[in-house]
Amino acid sequence: MKVMKFGGTSVGSPERMKHVSSLITSGGEPVLVVLSAMSGTTNSLIEISDYLYKKNPEGANDIINRLEKTYMQHVDNLYSTDEWKCETRKFLRGEFDYLRSFTKDLFTSFEEKSIVAQGEIMSTNMVVNYLKECGVKAVLLSALDFMRTDKNSEPDLVYIKEKLAKVLELNPGNQVYVTQGFICRNAYGEVDNLQRGGSDYTASLLGAAVNAGEIQIWTDIDGMHNNDPRVVDKTEAVRQLNFEEAAELAYFGAKILHPTCVQPAKFAGIPVRLLNTMEPDAPGTIINNEIVQGKIKAVAAKDNITAIKIKSSRMLLATGFLRKVFEIFESYQTPIDMIATSEVGVSMSIDNDSHLNDIVAELKKYGTVTVDKDMCIICVVGDLDWSNVGFETLATDAMKNIPVRMISYGGSNYNISFLVRECDKKRALQSLSDTLFNGK
Repeated sequence: MKVMKFGGTSVGSPERMKHVSSLITSGGEPVLVVLSAMSGTTNSLIEISDYLYKKNPEGANDIINRLEKTYMQHVDNLYSTDEWKCETRKFLRGEFDYLRSFTKDLFTSFEEKSIVAQGEIMSTNMVVNYLKECGVKAVLLSALDFMRTDKNSEPDLVYIKEKLAKVLELNPGNQVYVTQGFICRNAYGEVDNLQRGGSDYTASLLGAAVNAGEIQIWTDIDGMHNNDPRVVDKTEAVRQLNFEEAAELAYFGAKILHPTCVQPAKFAGIPVRLLNTMEPDAPGTIINNEIVQGKIKAVAAKDNITAIKIKSSRMLLATGFLRKVFEIFESYQTPIDMIATSEVGVSMSIDNDSHLNDIVAELKKYGTVTVDKDMCIICVVGDLDWSNVGFETLATDAMKNIPVRMISYGGSNYNISFLVRECDKKRALQSLSDTLFNGK
């Protein structure tokens, strides 16, 4: 079995839904399809929840009515027979009546998750109905029947595998199995979501659960590029990445993929292929456990970084100093991206500054603190093992005209990272592309 995931833009209109349906049915083997909500729907559902939090049911109803009108128009454009138009309208009326029911009672945070989940529930029902209208043997599997997180809000892998196997066993002989991405139940049975990675994470988890031959992530770009095509000229799709390389690129800014979502596939040894719905014949990018030795693959950038330096000649060499510093960040649940130390100081970077003032106040107990905002981490990814003599020199040579605040090398065999000002980001990315990939 193959797992195919399509994001919101891929199912963002009736025309896109028809196109996706043709891609789903183009192969001979059974497929498990993971769909996101139609693009724009989740934002509307969040806006509805926001009005309900503010005790403004009129505002919520206005958004509900507008969203319902849009969906009813989609029905006319998606289906060709009165039977399936009536069937889908009936389902959608029930969905929007369900959303309106929240405007009549006290609203809670748990209900917000239920409201947001309706986007995926609507898109999957619409696509399955279209497939059935086309004569395809398709069945809808509710993700709420088998996707669950544990008490730590992490996917319950054993539960998912066991429950999904039972659900598939009860629905034999279908060509297409469709389910929702992103949504799940938590350990207490309440409607929840996977948060990190969303539908990509669902696809990876389900691929591992059914031991799929391949997990396909369909987006609107031809795989993962060797640099940011929005910023840099002459980028190219990278045809192969190791799981570790892909995770590094995703963590440091490659928006096409979330760093968490490939982990289940990596541990199960299942390749992940990134494909373009608009150019389905393009090879895309395959992510697997293979390493291409001695090759730099790509560059990514992560914005909105804050650098913090604490200088203390009195405390730095004292036992427990670094532990005390790290405990401050831990107490405010603020992860550290990069770190560099010297005899009298330690510098760190963070991408979440919501508790910055409190962190700085705590750090001042141990030394002099300086903060640099509007920074950017630029990450060069590939087989950068220290035994590959000269690779770090290539990267640093490309950065020779860019002011660099910090460098991180050796923490991983797959990346070297530079902390620069955001205003220098474009120059740095272009210079790295010219040096590493364009032969300049």
